[in-house]
Amino acid sequence: MNTAARHTMRSHPVNPPGIEAHRIEFTGSGGEYFRVWIVNVLLSIVTLGLYTPWARRRTAQYFYGHTQVAGSPLEFVAEVRRMVFGFLIIGAFWLAYKVAADTGQHLAASLLMFGFAVLAPFLWASAMRFRLGATRWRGIRLAFTARWKEVYVASWPVFAIAFIWIALIFLGAALSPELPAGVAGSPADAMGPPRLRLGGSTLVLAGLALILTLLCVIRLEYNYRRLLVARTRIGGQVGRWKPVYLDFVKVWLATALFFVLCIVGALGLLLVVTGGSTALLSMILGERGNIGGFILLMIVLMLGLLLVFVLASLPARAYREARMFQLVWNNVGFSHIARSKTSLRTGAFVWLRLKNLLLTLLTLGFYRPFAVASEYAAKVGSVTLYIKGGTDQLVGELVKQQGALGDAAADMLGLDLIG
Repeated sequence: MNTAARHTMRSHPVNPPGIEAHRIEFTGSGGEYFRVWIVNVLLSIVTLGLYTPWARRRTAQYFYGHTQVAGSPLEFVAEVRRMVFGFLIIGAFWLAYKVAADTGQHLAASLLMFGFAVLAPFLWASAMRFRLGATRWRGIRLAFTARWKEVYVASWPVFAIAFIWIALIFLGAALSPELPAGVAGSPADAMGPPRLRLGGSTLVLAGLALILTLLCVIRLEYNYRRLLVARTRIGGQVGRWKPVYLDFVKVWLATALFFVLCIVGALGLLLVVTGGSTALLSMILGERGNIGGFILLMIVLMLGLLLVFVLASLPARAYREARMFQLVWNNVGFSHIARSKTSLRTGAFVWLRLKNLLLTLLTLGFYRPFAVASEYAAKVGSVTLYIKGGTDQLVGELVKQQGALGDAAADMLGLDLIG
């Protein structure tokens, strides 16, 4: 085999016999989505937000209908009454908590927060059942088949985080230095929960709690993504999941390092911009200094630091989103019939996010639909599905398997509780 032939094989890999490659396509555009978006925004404003369920349904139908999978578009067939009911449930929770907090009913507000935390896994699973149950491809429904016990077992990091911070309060109070003799605390101190006092041991415990909390957050994300893929079914085929928890930790650590680099870069940019402002600083403070000038200087510095944080966090979040997308879509599939690969490039996606942010700011938010459409197209259009056997033959088999499952999947539809 000559050099040219080997180069051609490397550039255009040949699929194994019986394996078909299908690139997912997004056939929409920012201009088309802008018309959907502006109507949604105007009607949501006019109805004081009550149009939100209909707006979300129209948005989902637009993006699903313009996503071509193996030559056929996806469909979003959700019942709007379920979306409205879910919207009202979340709204009622928020309103009850707001009233309790604003009227000083701290016990009721705490109970509502605790109840929401306990229900959070149920709300997440219900939303996943709803979204997947409302998704069709060539008439074949998807379904999220996880049992409630599996959902709550996967949610153990939520309860671990609560335990970590409760333990921090009591351990920190026990290790904190006691008040000096003769100095009495208030009656509330004696009757309320233990109060932390700053000390070396307390700071160490707080740092340890932060690290453990971050690890629990990563674990929760891993558990939910794994459960979502492994318990998603199309026809009679179940999802296949390959990543491990350490893969997620590596992505988070890389994101943290990238964030630090962005912070350094943003601080450097800020110093360059303000490098010649010594004369302005002297003018603000005056020769002898003044309180008003000092306060103004502090406000400017705080705003500058906030700007640095925002500038650093946006590319870091885009970096993490791209890396996580690559990790998941390069390692999932459906049983033995399909697998996926993505060609999304991290640097290109970060640059796209920054460009979209700049254009959104310059257009006072009116570029937002174009930004959403371009980022969706970049991610979805980078995915290729490798399907075993002919597509028509596969669809016929999936339809038969779906019929054997009956309508159980339809009965498992949840509510549109989470965005």
